[in-house]
Amino acid sequence: MLQFRNLSTKTTRTHTSFPRTFPLMAETQPSSRALLLLLACTLFQQLYASNTKIGVNYGTMADELPPPSTVATFLKSKTTIDRIKIFDANHDILRAFAGTAISVTVTVENAHIPSLATIPGAQAWLSKNILPFLPKTVVTRISVGNEVLESNNKTLIANILPAMESLHKALSLANHTTVQVSTPHSLKILDPLEPPSAASFRRGHDKAIFAPMLDFHRRTKSPFMVNPYPFFGITSTDLDTVNYALFKPNNGVRDKVTSMKYTNMFDAQMDAVFSAMKKLGYEDVELVVAETGWPSVGEQHEGGVSFENAETYNGNLIKHINSGKGTPLMPGRTFETFIFSLFNENLKPTVSERNYGLFYPDLTPVYNVGVFIAKEVHFFSLYKKW
Repeated sequence: MLQFRNLSTKTTRTHTSFPRTFPLMAETQPSSRALLLLLACTLFQQLYASNTKIGVNYGTMADELPPPSTVATFLKSKTTIDRIKIFDANHDILRAFAGTAISVTVTVENAHIPSLATIPGAQAWLSKNILPFLPKTVVTRISVGNEVLESNNKTLIANILPAMESLHKALSLANHTTVQVSTPHSLKILDPLEPPSAASFRRGHDKAIFAPMLDFHRRTKSPFMVNPYPFFGITSTDLDTVNYALFKPNNGVRDKVTSMKYTNMFDAQMDAVFSAMKKLGYEDVELVVAETGWPSVGEQHEGGVSFENAETYNGNLIKHINSGKGTPLMPGRTFETFIFSLFNENLKPTVSERNYGLFYPDLTPVYNVGVFIAKEVHFFSLYKKW
């Protein structure tokens, strides 16, 4: 059986590298391609029939993406995706998604956080970036920054909760009480991270930062958002850890404290966050997966990177979320989940970062994890790409 030994350590997407051990899907035989297409067909049928809580992160660090209006029409008419998360307050995107009923999570860029720490500042930001687009564009959540604690910027960290409070109050004053306010965190907020039952928030941050933040979430009925990436926890030379990360059959990992057995790394990561929250008395606060994904292409020294593994992770993740099974510590609980990401983004700094997308800029799938409406699955396009 696997042991908890940094299997779920989260690093940034820009500087984790492993030796490549898996072939690209382009190198697979035609029979394998046909089998994968058949599996994709089965998966999209299951997804289409389910009450999905799966969304995508819509990043724009590319110079070849289609116009937002084209993206909005594509998602609305061709896919089952009913929610997106963007990394800024892009007016063209907000305008394009008007009337689509696709919900949007808008992000306050990290640099703007201090200016929102007062109600007048929050009102000014809302008046410019949110209110003009409501209610035609369904803005359901505002994300105040992204992984702010990982920046180690004391000014940003000191202002994140005041900015969240100010935005919530400003939304209430504007009679938009259904728009939630939150902020996503990497798993570096935890120490220790494993086993899941032993996880805690970092000492010094637990009571000073996370207790008041979780109290805010409880009071405002908003979620605590996290970015779990099993990809960063794999040991590429150990096939069982890769299978553990991909939701594939494996020996599992047992938490010696609870005696619970984990068969996938995603559950272990989510239960670690839950344990940290419970230690502060906030286990009732909702959890949202703001980012998770797997690259399909990387440098030659990056292990576990392949089209097949990316499809397997995201496809199995969707099935797992929609199963309603939950995790060992949170049975029956489902998580609103945003896959990273919608498109491959060619202006990102590393090869793997440029290849997390579900779609190419021409809107053909990199691989199919079941987000097409049944009648719109383009098998010949898939075969041509692969």
